[in-house]
Amino acid sequence: MAGWAARLVLLAGAAALASGSQGDREPVYRDCVLKCEAQNCSGGALKHFRSRQPIYMSLAGWTCRDDCKYECMWVTVGLYLREGHKVPQFHGKWPFSRFLFFQEPASAVASFLNGLASLVMLCRYRTFVPVSSPMYHTCVAFAWKMDYFCASTVILHSIYLCCVRTVGLQHPAVLSAFRALLLLMLTAHVSYLSLIRFDYGYNLVANVAIGLVNVVWWLAWCLWNQRRLPHVRKCVVVVLLLQGLSLLELLDFPPLFWVLDAHAIWHISTIPVHVLFFSFLEDDSLYLLKESEAKFKRD
Repeated sequence: MAGWAARLVLLAGAAALASGSQGDREPVYRDCVLKCEAQNCSGGALKHFRSRQPIYMSLAGWTCRDDCKYECMWVTVGLYLREGHKVPQFHGKWPFSRFLFFQEPASAVASFLNGLASLVMLCRYRTFVPVSSPMYHTCVAFAWKMDYFCASTVILHSIYLCCVRTVGLQHPAVLSAFRALLLLMLTAHVSYLSLIRFDYGYNLVANVAIGLVNVVWWLAWCLWNQRRLPHVRKCVVVVLLLQGLSLLELLDFPPLFWVLDAHAIWHISTIPVHVLFFSFLEDDSLYLLKESEAKFKRD
């Protein structure tokens, strides 16, 4: 655990220096950007740049200055490699080979496949699980939030889903109070990052903290119910896989072929996890429905 904490501190420190990485501090890079902007980003040269810029690049918001930074980044990388030095980061990121308007194409494709996997499994869930299941609406809402909201929202909603499953079905008042607390936490978190200061280190530590709460809570419930509910083993596998795969986010290496980095590999690796998690949700929802119907018959 101490080693894990140390890695987090180092990662948070690196994130805090995102605006001043080794590559963009190099004089050769800065001089290249200034010269490129002077030659291409004003007057007639700027009009010429805009006339030859592909429409998809302009629609995506790529400016002349962005293009100068991209080209000068590769000039600097080339110099580093020729002199036998390690590839540097620029503005807190590794250099990636741009495809169309995607600066990180592998991560973009992997994110799309993640969303597609969630959508497919959501459709399957809605097909096989009746609306009358106690967990139906909570699980459907969770699926939509996974696709459309940030990491903090996803983790908090997973904690909320765990609260619904472990406490909320028996104690609705506790669930309402806990939901209000989570909404307050999310509002404060987003407000701080949006209105006061976007602190990469704080955001990382906050996500790790709520992620640990999520993991411990789900695992504790699964281990407590593993004999009575055999399908919770799927949830245990999902939680352990996500924890193991999350270590990829702590790896730091230049992208393979200038495309595939640790973040992209993490996205790709988590695609089958969505399938397994929705399989657990489906089994659990059908179990709760069966239990509810049996209780209704007894009454």
